[in-house]
Amino acid sequence: MFDGPFDVFTLIIAIAAFFIAIKASSQAAELRRRLSSLEEMFYAQRQVQPPPLAPAWEQAPATATAATEPPPLAPESEPTPPPVTEEVSPPPLDTSPQADAPPPLPTPAPGFEERLGTRWVVRIGGLALALGGFFMVRYSIEAGLLGPGVRVFLGGLFALALLGAGEWTRRKESISTIQALPIANIPAILTAAGTAVAFATIYAAYALYGFLVPATAFVLLGIVAMGTLAAALLHGPALAGLGVVGAFVTPILVSSGKPDYWALYIYLAIVTAASFGLARIRLWRWLAVTTIVFAVLWTFPGLDTEQLQVAPHAFHVIAGFVLAALLVVCGFMFGPAIDDGEIEPVSSSSLGAYLFGAMLIVLSSAHADLALIAFTLLVAGTLFVAWRAPAATGALGAAGAAVFIVFAEWAVRANPDMLVLPGGPISGVGPTAIDGSVTLHLVTAAIFAAGFGIAGFLAQGRSNSVVIPVVWSATAVATPIAILVALYARVAHLDRSIPFAILAVLLAAAFGAATESLARRENRPGLATSVALFATGTLGALALALTFALEKGWLTIALALMSLGTAWISLQRPIPVLRRLAAIFAAIVTARIAYDPLIVGDAVGTTPIFNWLLWGYGLPAAAFWGASIFLRRRADDAPLRVVEAAAILFTALLAFMEIRHLATGGYMTAPPSLLECALQVCVSLAMAIGLERLRLRSRSIVHNVGAIVLTAIAGLISVFGLFILENPLLWHIDVGGPVFNLLLLGYALPAVLMLLLSYAAVGMRGKVYANTIAGGALLFALAYVTLEIRRFYHGPILSTGETTGAEQYTYSIGWLAFGVVLLGVGILVNSERARLASAVVIALTILKAFVIDMSTLTGVYRALSFMCLGVVLVAIGWLYQRILFRRQVAPPPAPQPSS
Repeated sequence: MFDGPFDVFTLIIAIAAFFIAIKASSQAAELRRRLSSLEEMFYAQRQVQPPPLAPAWEQAPATATAATEPPPLAPESEPTPPPVTEEVSPPPLDTSPQADAPPPLPTPAPGFEERLGTRWVVRIGGLALALGGFFMVRYSIEAGLLGPGVRVFLGGLFALALLGAGEWTRRKESISTIQALPIANIPAILTAAGTAVAFATIYAAYALYGFLVPATAFVLLGIVAMGTLAAALLHGPALAGLGVVGAFVTPILVSSGKPDYWALYIYLAIVTAASFGLARIRLWRWLAVTTIVFAVLWTFPGLDTEQLQVAPHAFHVIAGFVLAALLVVCGFMFGPAIDDGEIEPVSSSSLGAYLFGAMLIVLSSAHADLALIAFTLLVAGTLFVAWRAPAATGALGAAGAAVFIVFAEWAVRANPDMLVLPGGPISGVGPTAIDGSVTLHLVTAAIFAAGFGIAGFLAQGRSNSVVIPVVWSATAVATPIAILVALYARVAHLDRSIPFAILAVLLAAAFGAATESLARRENRPGLATSVALFATGTLGALALALTFALEKGWLTIALALMSLGTAWISLQRPIPVLRRLAAIFAAIVTARIAYDPLIVGDAVGTTPIFNWLLWGYGLPAAAFWGASIFLRRRADDAPLRVVEAAAILFTALLAFMEIRHLATGGYMTAPPSLLECALQVCVSLAMAIGLERLRLRSRSIVHNVGAIVLTAIAGLISVFGLFILENPLLWHIDVGGPVFNLLLLGYALPAVLMLLLSYAAVGMRGKVYANTIAGGALLFALAYVTLEIRRFYHGPILSTGETTGAEQYTYSIGWLAFGVVLLGVGILVNSERARLASAVVIALTILKAFVIDMSTLTGVYRALSFMCLGVVLVAIGWLYQRILFRRQVAPPPAPQPSS
């Protein structure tokens, strides 16, 4: 019948119809198997009849005798008369003929021969019918027996014959009753083959031979698809799947150079209505979901063109939304029934899908007025449907997200003609629109904010579910705030704006009033969480008011204060979601500083300490420390650890950024210096000591890890900064005056702090950890002694000049004196660690004397060096013998008394 590429197409359709029919037949076989199992259970229950029930007083003795422990014997006394019982006549016997007949035997499982003859033969026959017709006509084409018109005519007749055979067999077998359900669904197989042949015939008449114009072919293919959906009411879900796929694929097969979107979307509306109606009648959830997916995909054609036709696209999403609300949403109009208070996924996602399509139209049309109006209608419809049908409450989140995306995209869209609201405290009360788009967006934004806020407040207490009022309150709080931020970014360009600050204060007042009103109500499911969300919205709006009224850097401070306020509210009302909100705010602030570490860009200022860094890092750090105190009173959980980590991070960053600002004179991009490295090491060690003390009381893993991390940071800066990159012995660095100089700050003070840190960690951590820090303290102290001696000989620049013999001799004397001081301290406080440190220093001095002094010193300096070393070593030996390890002489034995 058909030649060319249509042969492959028809073969694919035939095979698809065959497998669809196989699926329907398998479902029918499964129903028959379940029916057989129910019959077996029924006859088994009739065969095993329970014994006739006896009165309760007759069952008691039997129960007593079944006990494992016999009752105690009664004392021998007067015999107790037996209880008087009434005679109970047994139930009459059933003498009917049905009682004498044995129950029927269970149906045995079908064997190989039965399965082959009743199932596979029918399925293969259906495939053979479809392919046989194709091959017969193909033979006639190759032999030149039939022309194109006859081929199309015969194809149509064959399709009608298959459809008629399917309907005739359905009526003969009466498959509408489950008792007569056949093993292989012959009517469904014949009908599927007929619809496939009809579909292929119409497409061939249009695409291959040109017998049909596009409009006629489109209508005929649509009729076939709709008829397939109608037949699915009688033949099952396989035909429904074939029909819905064919209906939505038809516009792809029949296309033209100038697409008519109105005809397309009117057709798709009819198909969607039929598919939703069938899904509602048969309660096929999969069919409703498939229809929604195809309908949303059909929103994309034409969106990427410059001449976007907004009206038909808007009609498509509005029609689909209305049909979904009428037929798919549970508990609304004609939708399926559902228990009160339950959010049903298909109901919510169906509305959300068409909202997504409307959002795409708005974005693709550059926020055309008609697209924005259609989007507004769908958002309002979502609120109305969710108000009447709790099953669609989940669509509120999709609506709020779509609204934010629309306004956020409008905010970032480059438009130089857009009005910029002047900043400053004397600016106007509100914006003055310069085109219709701005006015429409502002009016739409006000409608959205009022709609979500008022509906979310009024929805409290209407449901017995816990989740539904929380969803309403969450969208009521989040959507107005998101809209306000987007408008602020678009109209005020993130500059200071008093009008927007006033709007934020009014929004905070509305949220505060809602919080107080809900708090006075009687306890209802989800009410406590809703109160907490409205209270959090109050804090958020106030924080935005500060952001809008002040500089951009206050956004970081505002969000940190939101974390503190939310933590305090969670202490008053122990709701888990508030703890997570406090942690989320802390994470947002952390991400904010990762984007702009200077908080306010180049406007930090040049004043040491009292600059924007103090406010941008200090206030969030204080807020996070306060929030951690509030959160710790309830539990030690993940939100608390996030806030504690943010508190430590902002405290450390405050110190590091202020040090860099001080060391560079406000030029934050300048290279590092010895002063900066020295201060960073000292501050890191001081904070590590504080965290070591704090973790003993809090038992917090964050404080524990924070102390280790700060210690590691101090070690890295010491090695790479103080000893390599900024070492005054290696580089031309001015260390300052004779005593109070950078050496005192960079080497002596870190040595003292490391010593204190080692004592703070000893006994609480491993011995190796504490001893490593103590070794670092010794290294810094020895470096300070060495560098101070060089400062005495070379002045403020240590890297220039020759090392004289007197200087070498002074090094040896200085090291030796330092070792003696350590030994004296170890003896006075009985510290073994100090004495071991003394031994290390003296050993280094001995090594220097024999390696360096012997080869470099001459004359009196060499003699004095070794003489002093010898005297000191002898003195040290005497101290160890006489004081530390003095041998105790045993007293002489007492004289023995004479006998």
